[in-house]
Amino acid sequence: MRTAYSVETVRAAERELMARLPEGTLMRRAAAGLAAVCAGLLGRVYGARIVLLVGPGDNGGDALYAGARLARRGAGVTAVPMDPERMHPGGLAALLGAGGRVESAVPGRADLVVDGLLGIGGRGGLRAAAAALVERIPPGAVVVAADLPSGVDAETGEVAGAAVRADVTVTFGAYKPGLLIDPGASRAGAVRLVDIGLTLPAPDAEALQHADVAGLLPEPGAASDKYRRGVVGIVAGSARYPGAAVLAVAGALRGGAGAVRYVGPAAVGEAVLARYPETLIGRGRVQAWVIGPGLGDERGAEVLDDPVPVLVDADGLRGLDPEALRARTAPTVLTPHAGEAAALLGVRREEVEAGRLDCVRALAQRYGATVLLKGSTTLVCDGAAPVRVNPTGTPWLATAGSGDVLSGLAGSLLAAGLSGPDAASVAAYLHGLAARRAASGAPLLAHEVAEALPAAWRDVRTP
Repeated sequence: MRTAYSVETVRAAERELMARLPEGTLMRRAAAGLAAVCAGLLGRVYGARIVLLVGPGDNGGDALYAGARLARRGAGVTAVPMDPERMHPGGLAALLGAGGRVESAVPGRADLVVDGLLGIGGRGGLRAAAAALVERIPPGAVVVAADLPSGVDAETGEVAGAAVRADVTVTFGAYKPGLLIDPGASRAGAVRLVDIGLTLPAPDAEALQHADVAGLLPEPGAASDKYRRGVVGIVAGSARYPGAAVLAVAGALRGGAGAVRYVGPAAVGEAVLARYPETLIGRGRVQAWVIGPGLGDERGAEVLDDPVPVLVDADGLRGLDPEALRARTAPTVLTPHAGEAAALLGVRREEVEAGRLDCVRALAQRYGATVLLKGSTTLVCDGAAPVRVNPTGTPWLATAGSGDVLSGLAGSLLAAGLSGPDAASVAAYLHGLAARRAASGAPLLAHEVAEALPAAWRDVRTP
Protein backbone atom coordinates (compact mmCIF):
# COMPACT_ATOMS: atom_id res chain seq x y z
CA MET A 1 0.00 0.00 0.00
CA ARG A 2 1.32 3.42 -0.92
CA THR A 3 0.21 5.96 1.66
CA ALA A 4 0.23 9.72 1.11
CA TYR A 5 0.11 12.59 3.58
CA SER A 6 -0.88 16.24 3.48
CA VAL A 7 1.72 18.98 3.50
CA GLU A 8 0.85 20.01 7.06
CA THR A 9 1.08 16.41 8.30
CA VAL A 10 4.52 16.00 6.72
CA ARG A 11 5.76 19.33 8.04
CA ALA A 12 4.54 18.56 11.55
CA ALA A 13 6.40 15.24 11.46
CA GLU A 14 9.52 17.00 10.19
CA ARG A 15 9.36 19.60 12.96
CA GLU A 16 9.01 16.90 15.59
CA LEU A 17 12.00 15.01 14.21
CA MET A 18 14.20 18.09 13.70
CA ALA A 19 13.70 19.04 17.33
CA ARG A 20 15.49 15.80 18.30
CA LEU A 21 18.32 15.91 15.72
CA PRO A 22 21.36 18.12 15.16
CA GLU A 23 20.61 21.06 12.88
CA GLY A 24 20.70 20.20 9.17
CA THR A 25 20.52 16.42 9.69
CA LEU A 26 17.15 16.01 7.96
CA MET A 27 18.21 17.99 4.90
CA ARG A 28 21.40 15.98 4.60
CA ARG A 29 19.41 12.73 4.79
CA ALA A 30 17.15 13.93 2.00
CA ALA A 31 20.13 15.09 -0.07
CA ALA A 32 21.91 11.77 0.38
CA GLY A 33 18.87 9.91 -0.94
CA LEU A 34 18.49 12.34 -3.84
CA ALA A 35 22.15 12.03 -4.78
CA ALA A 36 22.00 8.23 -4.62
CA VAL A 37 19.06 8.11 -7.04
CA CYS A 38 20.78 10.54 -9.40
CA ALA A 39 23.96 8.45 -9.33
CA GLY A 40 21.97 5.33 -10.12
CA LEU A 41 20.31 7.00 -13.09
CA LEU A 42 23.64 8.25 -14.45
CA GLY A 43 25.44 4.94 -14.02
CA ARG A 44 28.80 6.72 -14.24
CA VAL A 45 28.98 9.86 -12.12
CA TYR A 46 32.56 10.91 -12.94
CA GLY A 47 32.51 13.43 -15.78
CA ALA A 48 28.70 13.70 -15.87
CA ARG A 49 27.22 17.14 -16.51
CA ILE A 50 24.62 17.98 -13.84
CA VAL A 51 22.50 21.12 -13.58
CA LEU A 52 20.70 22.13 -10.39
CA LEU A 53 17.69 24.44 -10.71
CA VAL A 54 17.72 26.05 -7.27
CA GLY A 55 14.87 27.77 -5.48
CA PRO A 56 15.17 29.93 -2.36
CA GLY A 57 13.81 27.43 0.17
CA ASP A 58 14.74 24.09 1.69
CA ASN A 59 14.02 22.37 -1.61
CA GLY A 60 16.88 24.33 -3.12
CA GLY A 61 19.04 23.34 -0.17
CA ASP A 62 18.28 19.66 -0.78
CA ALA A 63 19.39 20.07 -4.41
CA LEU A 64 22.59 21.93 -3.44
CA TYR A 65 23.67 19.36 -0.85
CA ALA A 66 22.92 16.54 -3.31
CA GLY A 67 24.92 18.39 -5.96
CA ALA A 68 27.87 18.66 -3.55
CA ARG A 69 27.85 14.89 -3.05
CA LEU A 70 27.84 14.30 -6.79
CA ALA A 71 30.58 16.91 -7.38
CA ARG A 72 32.81 15.10 -4.86
CA ARG A 73 32.44 12.02 -7.05
CA GLY A 74 33.75 13.86 -10.09
CA ALA A 75 30.61 15.23 -11.70
CA GLY A 76 30.58 18.71 -13.19
CA VAL A 77 27.80 20.38 -11.21
CA THR A 78 26.32 23.77 -12.08
CA ALA A 79 23.73 25.50 -9.90
CA VAL A 80 21.36 27.97 -11.56
CA PRO A 81 19.44 29.94 -8.90
CA MET A 82 15.98 31.41 -9.29
CA ASP A 83 17.11 34.20 -6.95
CA PRO A 84 20.91 34.42 -6.39
CA GLU A 85 20.43 36.43 -3.19
CA ARG A 86 18.29 33.75 -1.52
CA MET A 87 20.19 30.51 -2.02
CA HIS A 88 20.45 28.17 0.98
CA PRO A 89 23.77 29.28 2.56
CA GLY A 90 24.84 25.89 3.92
CA GLY A 91 23.99 24.09 0.69
CA LEU A 92 25.75 26.72 -1.41
CA ALA A 93 28.90 26.51 0.70
CA ALA A 94 28.88 22.71 0.42
CA LEU A 95 28.53 22.83 -3.36
CA LEU A 96 31.27 25.41 -3.86
CA GLY A 97 33.55 23.53 -1.44
CA ALA A 98 33.09 20.37 -3.49
CA GLY A 99 34.07 22.10 -6.73
CA GLY A 100 30.63 22.99 -8.05
CA ARG A 101 29.84 26.38 -9.54
CA VAL A 102 27.00 28.87 -9.84
CA GLU A 103 25.88 30.38 -13.15
CA SER A 104 23.08 32.75 -14.09
CA ALA A 105 21.90 30.83 -17.17
CA VAL A 106 21.01 27.20 -17.75
CA PRO A 107 23.77 25.46 -19.74
CA GLY A 108 22.82 24.25 -23.19
CA ARG A 109 23.87 20.67 -22.46
CA ALA A 110 23.39 18.40 -19.46
CA ASP A 111 23.13 14.72 -18.66
CA LEU A 112 20.87 15.26 -15.67
CA VAL A 113 18.87 18.18 -14.28
CA VAL A 114 17.70 18.37 -10.66
CA ASP A 115 14.53 20.38 -10.08
CA GLY A 116 14.94 22.05 -6.69
CA LEU A 117 12.82 25.12 -7.36
CA LEU A 118 9.70 24.89 -5.21
CA GLY A 119 8.93 21.64 -3.42
CA ILE A 120 5.75 20.93 -1.46
CA GLY A 121 5.05 24.54 -0.50
CA GLY A 122 4.41 25.74 -4.05
CA ARG A 123 0.89 26.87 -5.00
CA GLY A 124 -0.67 28.20 -8.18
CA GLY A 125 1.94 27.13 -10.74
CA LEU A 126 5.40 28.47 -11.45
CA ARG A 127 6.21 32.15 -11.27
CA ALA A 128 7.88 33.78 -14.26
CA ALA A 129 11.48 33.41 -13.00
CA ALA A 130 11.05 29.71 -12.29
CA ALA A 131 9.14 29.05 -15.51
CA ALA A 132 11.95 30.68 -17.49
CA LEU A 133 14.48 28.25 -16.01
CA VAL A 134 12.25 25.25 -16.68
CA GLU A 135 11.79 26.28 -20.31
CA ARG A 136 15.58 26.14 -20.75
CA ILE A 137 16.08 22.57 -19.50
CA PRO A 138 18.39 21.02 -22.10
CA PRO A 139 16.69 18.50 -24.39
CA GLY A 140 17.70 14.92 -23.70
CA ALA A 141 18.62 15.50 -20.06
CA VAL A 142 17.15 13.22 -17.41
CA VAL A 143 14.99 15.40 -15.14
CA VAL A 144 14.85 14.51 -11.44
CA ALA A 145 12.44 16.40 -9.18
CA ALA A 146 13.37 16.88 -5.53
CA ASP A 147 10.32 15.93 -3.40
CA LEU A 148 7.73 17.13 -5.96
CA PRO A 149 7.86 18.50 -9.52
CA SER A 150 7.79 22.27 -9.26
CA GLY A 151 4.42 23.64 -10.31
CA VAL A 152 2.44 20.61 -9.06
CA ASP A 153 0.16 21.14 -6.06
CA ALA A 154 1.29 18.68 -3.39
CA GLU A 155 -2.21 18.36 -1.90
CA THR A 156 -4.28 17.84 -5.04
CA GLY A 157 -2.04 17.12 -8.02
CA GLU A 158 -3.36 20.24 -9.76
CA VAL A 159 -1.15 22.03 -12.28
CA ALA A 160 -1.87 25.71 -12.86
CA GLY A 161 0.23 26.85 -15.79
CA ALA A 162 3.84 25.83 -16.31
CA ALA A 163 5.26 22.90 -14.34
CA VAL A 164 8.24 20.59 -14.43
CA ARG A 165 7.77 17.26 -16.18
CA ALA A 166 10.12 14.89 -14.35
CA ASP A 167 11.42 11.51 -15.42
CA VAL A 168 11.90 10.60 -11.77
CA THR A 169 10.69 12.23 -8.56
CA VAL A 170 12.58 11.56 -5.34
CA THR A 171 10.15 12.29 -2.54
CA PHE A 172 11.29 12.63 1.06
CA GLY A 173 9.71 10.95 4.08
CA ALA A 174 6.29 10.22 2.58
CA TYR A 175 4.29 10.27 -0.61
CA LYS A 176 2.20 13.38 -1.13
CA PRO A 177 -1.31 13.13 -2.64
CA GLY A 178 -0.26 15.23 -5.63
CA LEU A 179 2.20 12.52 -6.65
CA LEU A 180 -0.61 9.98 -6.95
CA ILE A 181 -3.34 12.09 -8.59
CA ASP A 182 -3.29 13.39 -12.16
CA PRO A 183 -2.21 15.67 -13.65
CA GLY A 184 0.51 15.78 -11.00
CA ALA A 185 1.09 12.02 -11.17
CA SER A 186 1.82 12.18 -14.89
CA ARG A 187 4.33 14.98 -14.25
CA ALA A 188 6.16 13.01 -11.56
CA GLY A 189 7.42 10.11 -13.65
CA ALA A 190 8.73 7.21 -11.59
CA VAL A 191 8.48 8.05 -7.88
CA ARG A 192 11.19 6.96 -5.44
CA LEU A 193 10.58 7.32 -1.71
CA VAL A 194 13.54 8.20 0.55
CA ASP A 195 13.02 7.33 4.21
CA ILE A 196 14.25 10.19 6.40
CA GLY A 197 12.88 8.83 9.68
CA LEU A 198 9.47 10.52 9.96
CA THR A 199 6.81 9.20 12.33
CA LEU A 200 3.46 9.66 10.60
CA PRO A 201 -0.19 9.31 11.66
CA ALA A 202 -3.01 7.85 9.55
CA PRO A 203 -2.64 8.80 5.87
CA ASP A 204 -4.80 11.24 3.89
CA ALA A 205 -4.71 9.10 0.75
CA GLU A 206 -3.61 5.61 -0.22
CA ALA A 207 -3.08 3.57 -3.36
CA LEU A 208 -3.60 -0.18 -3.45
CA GLN A 209 -0.89 -2.43 -4.87
CA HIS A 210 -1.11 -5.96 -6.27
CA ALA A 211 -0.73 -7.61 -2.88
CA ASP A 212 -3.48 -5.49 -1.34
CA VAL A 213 -5.90 -6.33 -4.14
CA ALA A 214 -5.00 -10.03 -4.03
CA GLY A 215 -5.89 -10.10 -0.34
CA LEU A 216 -9.35 -8.67 -1.06
CA LEU A 217 -10.37 -10.77 -4.06
CA PRO A 218 -13.16 -13.28 -3.36
CA GLU A 219 -12.20 -16.92 -3.69
CA PRO A 220 -14.74 -19.77 -3.69
CA GLY A 221 -14.38 -22.58 -1.20
CA ALA A 222 -15.18 -26.28 -1.54
CA ALA A 223 -18.72 -25.76 -0.23
CA SER A 224 -19.50 -22.74 -2.44
CA ASP A 225 -22.54 -22.53 -4.66
CA LYS A 226 -23.75 -19.58 -6.73
CA TYR A 227 -25.73 -18.09 -3.86
CA ARG A 228 -22.87 -18.41 -1.38
CA ARG A 229 -20.63 -16.69 -3.91
CA GLY A 230 -23.25 -13.97 -4.40
CA VAL A 231 -25.76 -13.04 -7.07
CA VAL A 232 -25.71 -9.54 -8.56
CA GLY A 233 -28.74 -7.98 -10.21
CA ILE A 234 -28.25 -5.63 -13.15
CA VAL A 235 -30.88 -2.98 -13.95
CA ALA A 236 -29.54 -1.41 -17.13
CA GLY A 237 -30.12 -0.81 -20.81
CA SER A 238 -32.97 0.57 -22.88
CA ALA A 239 -34.15 0.54 -26.47
CA ARG A 240 -31.74 3.40 -27.13
CA TYR A 241 -28.78 1.95 -25.21
CA PRO A 242 -29.03 -1.86 -25.24
CA GLY A 243 -25.25 -2.26 -25.33
CA ALA A 244 -24.86 -0.73 -21.88
CA ALA A 245 -26.70 -3.70 -20.37
CA VAL A 246 -24.54 -6.17 -22.29
CA LEU A 247 -21.36 -4.48 -21.10
CA ALA A 248 -22.49 -4.19 -17.47
CA VAL A 249 -23.37 -7.89 -17.49
CA ALA A 250 -19.97 -8.66 -19.03
CA GLY A 251 -18.19 -6.85 -16.20
CA ALA A 252 -20.38 -8.54 -13.59
CA LEU A 253 -19.80 -12.04 -14.96
CA ARG A 254 -16.06 -11.48 -14.59
CA GLY A 255 -16.34 -10.03 -11.08
CA GLY A 256 -16.36 -13.07 -8.84
CA ALA A 257 -20.05 -13.42 -8.01
CA GLY A 258 -21.79 -16.75 -8.48
CA ALA A 259 -24.46 -15.51 -10.88
CA VAL A 260 -25.70 -12.42 -12.68
CA ARG A 261 -29.41 -11.60 -12.93
CA TYR A 262 -30.63 -9.12 -15.57
CA VAL A 263 -33.77 -7.02 -15.01
CA GLY A 264 -34.90 -4.77 -17.83
CA PRO A 265 -36.68 -4.51 -21.18
CA ALA A 266 -37.35 -7.89 -22.80
CA ALA A 267 -35.63 -6.96 -26.05
CA VAL A 268 -32.50 -5.91 -24.16
CA GLY A 269 -32.65 -9.14 -22.17
CA GLU A 270 -32.61 -11.06 -25.43
CA ALA A 271 -29.48 -9.19 -26.49
CA VAL A 272 -27.85 -9.98 -23.16
CA LEU A 273 -28.72 -13.69 -23.43
CA ALA A 274 -27.48 -13.87 -27.00
CA ARG A 275 -24.06 -12.69 -25.82
CA TYR A 276 -24.01 -14.25 -22.36
CA PRO A 277 -26.29 -17.29 -21.99
CA GLU A 278 -25.10 -17.69 -18.37
CA THR A 279 -27.25 -14.70 -17.38
CA LEU A 280 -30.40 -15.19 -15.34
CA ILE A 281 -33.37 -13.12 -16.56
CA GLY A 282 -35.95 -11.46 -14.32
CA ARG A 283 -36.23 -10.56 -10.66
CA GLY A 284 -35.17 -12.95 -7.95
CA ARG A 285 -32.82 -13.34 -5.04
CA VAL A 286 -29.73 -11.09 -5.23
CA GLN A 287 -27.00 -10.01 -2.82
CA ALA A 288 -26.36 -6.69 -4.58
CA TRP A 289 -27.80 -4.48 -7.32
CA VAL A 290 -26.30 -2.36 -10.09
CA ILE A 291 -28.63 0.25 -11.55
CA GLY A 292 -28.17 2.94 -14.15
CA PRO A 293 -25.99 2.09 -17.17
CA GLY A 294 -27.88 2.99 -20.34
CA LEU A 295 -31.27 3.34 -18.65
CA GLY A 296 -32.09 6.51 -20.57
CA ASP A 297 -35.55 7.60 -19.46
CA GLU A 298 -36.36 4.17 -18.04
CA ARG A 299 -36.36 4.10 -14.26
CA GLY A 300 -36.13 0.33 -13.77
CA ALA A 301 -36.81 -1.48 -10.52
CA GLU A 302 -36.89 0.47 -7.27
CA VAL A 303 -33.83 -1.30 -6.02
CA LEU A 304 -32.82 1.40 -3.55
CA ASP A 305 -35.57 0.10 -1.28
CA ASP A 306 -33.96 -3.35 -1.24
CA PRO A 307 -31.87 -3.94 1.94
CA VAL A 308 -28.80 -5.10 -0.01
CA PRO A 309 -25.81 -3.15 -1.37
CA VAL A 310 -26.64 -1.03 -4.42
CA LEU A 311 -24.30 0.55 -6.98
CA VAL A 312 -25.74 3.52 -8.88
CA ASP A 313 -24.18 4.68 -12.15
CA ALA A 314 -24.89 6.86 -15.18
CA ASP A 315 -28.62 7.53 -15.74
CA GLY A 316 -29.41 6.13 -12.30
CA LEU A 317 -27.58 9.09 -10.72
CA ARG A 318 -30.13 11.63 -11.93
CA GLY A 319 -32.41 13.02 -9.26
CA LEU A 320 -30.94 11.11 -6.32
CA ASP A 321 -32.29 12.20 -2.93
CA PRO A 322 -29.42 12.64 -0.44
CA GLU A 323 -31.69 12.05 2.56
CA ALA A 324 -33.07 8.82 1.10
CA LEU A 325 -29.58 7.51 0.43
CA ARG A 326 -28.32 8.45 3.89
CA ALA A 327 -31.29 6.58 5.37
CA ARG A 328 -30.36 3.31 3.67
CA THR A 329 -29.06 0.62 6.01
CA ALA A 330 -27.15 -1.29 3.32
CA PRO A 331 -24.08 0.10 1.52
CA THR A 332 -24.54 2.42 -1.45
CA VAL A 333 -21.86 3.05 -4.08
CA LEU A 334 -22.09 5.96 -6.54
CA THR A 335 -19.85 5.99 -9.63
CA PRO A 336 -20.09 9.42 -11.33
CA HIS A 337 -17.76 11.00 -13.83
CA ALA A 338 -16.94 14.70 -13.40
CA GLY A 339 -20.06 15.97 -15.16
CA GLU A 340 -22.35 13.73 -13.12
CA ALA A 341 -20.51 14.66 -9.92
CA ALA A 342 -21.03 18.34 -10.72
CA ALA A 343 -24.78 17.77 -11.12
CA LEU A 344 -24.93 15.84 -7.83
CA LEU A 345 -23.16 18.69 -6.00
CA GLY A 346 -24.85 21.53 -7.86
CA VAL A 347 -21.58 23.03 -9.09
CA ARG A 348 -19.87 23.54 -12.45
CA ARG A 349 -17.91 20.66 -13.97
CA GLU A 350 -14.78 22.84 -13.94
CA GLU A 351 -14.98 23.00 -10.14
CA VAL A 352 -14.96 19.21 -9.93
CA GLU A 353 -12.04 18.92 -12.33
CA ALA A 354 -10.07 21.54 -10.38
CA GLY A 355 -10.67 20.01 -6.95
CA ARG A 356 -11.30 16.29 -7.31
CA LEU A 357 -10.20 15.35 -3.80
CA ASP A 358 -12.48 17.89 -2.17
CA CYS A 359 -15.38 16.91 -4.44
CA VAL A 360 -15.18 13.18 -3.83
CA ARG A 361 -15.14 13.83 -0.09
CA ALA A 362 -18.09 16.22 -0.36
CA LEU A 363 -20.12 13.72 -2.38
CA ALA A 364 -19.48 10.92 0.09
CA GLN A 365 -20.55 13.14 2.99
CA ARG A 366 -23.62 14.56 1.28
CA TYR A 367 -25.04 11.22 0.10
CA GLY A 368 -23.79 8.95 2.88
CA ALA A 369 -22.29 6.67 0.25
CA THR A 370 -19.04 5.32 -1.08
CA VAL A 371 -18.20 7.43 -4.13
CA LEU A 372 -16.02 6.29 -7.01
CA LEU A 373 -15.17 9.44 -8.95
CA LYS A 374 -14.04 8.45 -12.43
CA GLY A 375 -11.33 10.30 -14.29
CA SER A 376 -7.71 10.11 -15.37
CA THR A 377 -7.11 9.23 -11.73
CA THR A 378 -10.07 7.42 -10.18
CA LEU A 379 -10.74 8.30 -6.53
CA VAL A 380 -12.76 6.28 -3.99
CA CYS A 381 -14.08 7.78 -0.75
CA ASP A 382 -16.61 6.67 1.85
CA GLY A 383 -16.53 9.92 3.80
CA ALA A 384 -13.54 9.08 5.97
CA ALA A 385 -9.82 9.33 5.35
CA PRO A 386 -7.95 8.02 3.57
CA VAL A 387 -9.21 8.53 0.03
CA ARG A 388 -8.15 5.65 -2.19
CA VAL A 389 -6.34 6.64 -5.37
CA ASN A 390 -6.37 4.12 -8.19
CA PRO A 391 -2.89 3.66 -9.71
CA THR A 392 -3.88 1.59 -12.77
CA GLY A 393 -5.41 2.52 -16.10
CA THR A 394 -4.55 4.00 -19.49
CA PRO A 395 -5.82 7.01 -21.48
CA TRP A 396 -7.23 4.49 -23.97
CA LEU A 397 -9.80 3.63 -21.31
CA ALA A 398 -11.64 6.85 -22.20
CA THR A 399 -13.98 4.98 -24.53
CA ALA A 400 -17.73 4.46 -24.70
CA GLY A 401 -18.98 1.66 -22.47
CA SER A 402 -15.92 1.22 -20.29
CA GLY A 403 -17.80 2.66 -17.29
CA ASP A 404 -20.57 0.10 -17.79
CA VAL A 405 -18.04 -2.71 -17.48
CA LEU A 406 -16.65 -1.09 -14.33
CA SER A 407 -20.11 -0.84 -12.75
CA GLY A 408 -20.88 -4.50 -13.37
CA LEU A 409 -17.51 -5.56 -12.02
CA ALA A 410 -17.88 -3.50 -8.84
CA GLY A 411 -21.44 -4.73 -8.33
CA SER A 412 -20.33 -8.31 -8.58
CA LEU A 413 -17.67 -7.70 -5.93
CA LEU A 414 -20.33 -6.18 -3.68
CA ALA A 415 -22.47 -9.29 -4.13
CA ALA A 416 -19.46 -11.44 -3.29
CA GLY A 417 -19.25 -9.73 0.11
CA LEU A 418 -16.71 -6.90 -0.26
CA SER A 419 -17.44 -3.60 1.50
CA GLY A 420 -18.33 -0.55 -0.56
CA PRO A 421 -14.84 1.01 -0.51
CA ASP A 422 -13.13 -2.34 -1.15
CA ALA A 423 -15.47 -3.32 -3.99
CA ALA A 424 -15.08 0.08 -5.67
CA SER A 425 -11.30 0.32 -5.33
CA VAL A 426 -10.62 -3.31 -6.28
CA ALA A 427 -12.89 -2.96 -9.31
CA ALA A 428 -11.12 0.22 -10.40
CA TYR A 429 -7.73 -1.47 -9.99
CA LEU A 430 -8.65 -4.58 -12.00
CA HIS A 431 -10.49 -2.51 -14.62
CA GLY A 432 -7.44 -0.31 -15.18
CA LEU A 433 -5.09 -3.27 -15.25
CA ALA A 434 -7.29 -5.10 -17.76
CA ALA A 435 -7.42 -2.00 -19.94
CA ARG A 436 -3.64 -1.76 -20.01
CA ARG A 437 -3.42 -5.39 -21.13
CA ALA A 438 -6.15 -5.00 -23.74
CA ALA A 439 -4.81 -1.73 -25.17
CA SER A 440 -1.07 -2.46 -25.33
CA GLY A 441 -0.56 1.05 -26.66
CA ALA A 442 -3.45 1.03 -29.15
CA PRO A 443 -7.17 1.89 -29.11
CA LEU A 444 -9.45 -0.60 -27.38
CA LEU A 445 -13.16 -1.34 -27.10
CA ALA A 446 -15.07 -1.64 -23.83
CA HIS A 447 -15.90 -5.32 -24.33
CA GLU A 448 -12.16 -6.00 -24.69
CA VAL A 449 -11.66 -4.64 -21.17
CA ALA A 450 -14.18 -7.18 -19.86
CA GLU A 451 -12.48 -9.96 -21.77
CA ALA A 452 -9.10 -9.02 -20.27
CA LEU A 453 -10.36 -9.11 -16.67
CA PRO A 454 -9.48 -12.79 -16.03
CA ALA A 455 -5.87 -12.15 -17.07
CA ALA A 456 -5.74 -9.06 -14.83
CA TRP A 457 -7.18 -11.13 -11.97
CA ARG A 458 -4.46 -13.76 -12.48
CA ASP A 459 -1.75 -11.07 -12.66
CA VAL A 460 -2.80 -9.78 -9.25
CA ARG A 461 -2.95 -13.26 -7.72
CA THR A 462 0.46 -14.35 -9.08
CA PRO A 463 3.16 -13.95 -6.40
